[in-house]
Amino acid sequence: MFDLEGKTAIITGSTKGIGKAIAQAFVRAGAKVVISSRKADMCEKVAGELKAEGHEALAIPCHVGRREELEALVAGTVDAWGGVDILVCNAATNPVYGPMADAGDEVFNKIMETNVLSIYQLCNMVCPMMADKGAGSVIVISSIAGLRGNNVIGIYGVSKAAEAGLVRNLAVEWGPKGIRANAISPGLIKTDFARALLEDPVRLERAKNQTPLRRIGEPEDIAGVALFLASDASAYVTGQNLVADGGETIS
Repeated sequence: MFDLEGKTAIITGSTKGIGKAIAQAFVRAGAKVVISSRKADMCEKVAGELKAEGHEALAIPCHVGRREELEALVAGTVDAWGGVDILVCNAATNPVYGPMADAGDEVFNKIMETNVLSIYQLCNMVCPMMADKGAGSVIVISSIAGLRGNNVIGIYGVSKAAEAGLVRNLAVEWGPKGIRANAISPGLIKTDFARALLEDPVRLERAKNQTPLRRIGEPEDIAGVALFLASDASAYVTGQNLVADGGETIS
């Protein structure tokens, strides 16, 4: 049920953290993966690591905030492997911390364009070719920041809430063509994004104690959910926002 043999996956933001863990899980399940992020050298490095393990991987650098680079990402994938079966939208940005009132329009627009508009554009490029095959899976990495208010990453949270809303509409529009669209909302995960908290022993211990599983998540915890959503194991799941947070939002 979790076999991805013969499938091709684009994974944005896949040179580290959650994105890289998803790429590793997918290739080990048999998929061919496109490694993509802004830095070409990092894309080549990660793709090389996967190929050294005997897997099929392709490096295509892409800044998701630039439409022309999204087009090149899709075109490069199609040229190499003929199409796209799985799209994982993981790349995101959050350049500011603090109250929304202090951020300004430029920051708001940058976050929304990178985190939301890029997914909308990428799906409009990829979903039609999935529809031609009669099958496909779109996975968006959202966040529990989109489920509740926050006084330091509020705009980021708004963008993540918008991503979950976008997924629901993608599911409605493309479902009749056999395409499933789902979001994953991770809690606190050991990534560069959470480095400031992870390096503060007091805050880290407090975060663990607020989580029923009493630990911080690993990138692999999210990769497992993504593998479920990419595979036939989730064949009847679409339009959902799966929360993977160790129980933080229910405690």
